[in-house]
Amino acid sequence: MRIILILALLSSSITCFTQDEDFTDYRRKTENFSRIYDKDIRSDLASFTIGGIEESLNKIPLKKLPVVQYSGNSITYDSNQIRVIIKSGVFFGSKHKLLYEGKHLVKIDGKPYYGNYGKMPETTIAEVTAIIGSDTVRVPPNAFADLYNPSFTYSDASGITRSQDGVYLSADKRKIYIYMLNKDNAGSYEVTWIIQDKTYLRRVVDYDFSK
Repeated sequence: MRIILILALLSSSITCFTQDEDFTDYRRKTENFSRIYDKDIRSDLASFTIGGIEESLNKIPLKKLPVVQYSGNSITYDSNQIRVIIKSGVFFGSKHKLLYEGKHLVKIDGKPYYGNYGKMPETTIAEVTAIIGSDTVRVPPNAFADLYNPSFTYSDASGITRSQDGVYLSADKRKIYIYMLNKDNAGSYEVTWIIQDKTYLRRVVDYDFSK
């Protein structure tokens, strides 16, 4: 069922996707699912990410925190002792160093980026925070500074608001996975920020699912 839902969500990207061959894709795949060597983390990621979908068969779903609040620029998850808040902001091109190849934007502040690659972003990720009991864990800005156009919710065919994102808990309760899937016409990307033992560990980024 998870595979069917993911394919349905991405089908619109496939039909409208076009890849220009006249500019360089500087994005690297050094942080993607295939580079995860920790067996427990890899197994957990395979249960909900697209990057790990080929390994998802027979994976037991992880506990998922419910969405308790959302708006156009934020989403909040909350369950017992864990609360996760993600906020977006507006992208101002005048505040950044932009590198173009022809008409295509390829780097922002000297780095390749994710989110409608080749075009000017409209929004940023401004904050990713987990409140665990009495402790606050903030995902560092450099873990989302190159991620743009976050999408917190969408409307299904019936007009019901849903979310492709989620916050998942490992079975041993040591790890929190904060997951976002962002669709656009230049190929979708997904990111998972991993918090372990109340400390930010790393992120996992996969992209171009519509190719």
